[in-house]
Amino acid sequence: MTGAYAHLNHMTDYLGLEALLSEEERMVRATARDFVNREVLPVIEQHAQAQTFPSGLVAKMGELGFFGATLPERYGCAGLSHRAYGLLLYELERGDSGLRSFASVQGSLVMWPIFTCGSEAQKEKWLPLLAAGEKIGCFGLTEPDFGSNPAGMLTRAERVGPGRWRLNGTKMWITNGTVADVAVVWARTQEGIRGFLVEKGTPGFSAPEMHGKWSLRASVTSELVLEDVEVDEEASLLPQALGLKAALSCLTQARYGIAWGVLGAADACYQCALDYALARIQFNRPIASFQLQQEKLAWMVTELTKGQLLAFQLAGLKERGVLTPAQVAMAKLNNVNAALEICRKARTILGANGILDEYPIMRHMANLESVYTYEGSHDMQTLIVGEQVTGIPAYR
Repeated sequence: MTGAYAHLNHMTDYLGLEALLSEEERMVRATARDFVNREVLPVIEQHAQAQTFPSGLVAKMGELGFFGATLPERYGCAGLSHRAYGLLLYELERGDSGLRSFASVQGSLVMWPIFTCGSEAQKEKWLPLLAAGEKIGCFGLTEPDFGSNPAGMLTRAERVGPGRWRLNGTKMWITNGTVADVAVVWARTQEGIRGFLVEKGTPGFSAPEMHGKWSLRASVTSELVLEDVEVDEEASLLPQALGLKAALSCLTQARYGIAWGVLGAADACYQCALDYALARIQFNRPIASFQLQQEKLAWMVTELTKGQLLAFQLAGLKERGVLTPAQVAMAKLNNVNAALEICRKARTILGANGILDEYPIMRHMANLESVYTYEGSHDMQTLIVGEQVTGIPAYR
């Protein structure tokens, strides 16, 4: 490890939030941090440069209980608190946004809808396999022409006989799509929007990988193409996935995790910049002694700490069952924006060295440009908060 990865054993904690953690939460964070230090940091730059996903980590993450971590133990999950889950994603994204995205999709966008909307048979079949990392899932909502307006989706599902459905449509920007064993696909029916489980290998279903990304290069991003895909209702249709609200509830789960995760990327860049500023000598003294650099570092640690406070409060609201989608939207828009600005300031402290893969900053910065947009863009999250405070929906 180089100076880019100092302070590997603790997160930045300016206000002493460590004291609020339970023993279980400390253990979860330590386990995830150790995993990232040992398994992720030594290989992630190479994967990002090669545009490959570190698939060898999936089984290890499953063994450690990283997938669907808040779901009940009876389905092979860890049954963690929501704050422990947030700390887990913080550490995973300290490694790379692509790794956290994988865990978020697996848990919040695949396992969560199966758990909340699926039949007991669907839960018993899929949740233990997904929790162990033996099967991989993806979430198909976004379409080529409908991103921020999912209600306009063109994908259709129609009944074609007793207990049978036929799906046609295309989904875009799907994390894990090409490597997924099962896709949660949202489609318009005569009854409204419904959710379906579509297994890999079903005739007419394909998931070509998208290439040429400058962001999330260590993550698999795909299209989903459904051409007369026929599925069995009992195995495929999620019985409680009724209406767009069900799909959006999954996104709320994912945004909660994002609000925590991006702080890990920000923390990595802040600590890297701090170490560099203390070690880099110019004009016979470390650049950390200059006012302009101290202003940047003070701003960075302040914004990181504010984001941590927001995430901690979010977890408390979620534990009490009173968290609202608009509150999650505020955390997502604030924390992603702050994390991205922290990365940018960190790059300026490193100067030209900031663009090298010897340091994690440019990779995190490029990744966060995608996080700024996905699972509900920054602009849409702003309008969700705007509607909450004014009572006027500006996006319709």
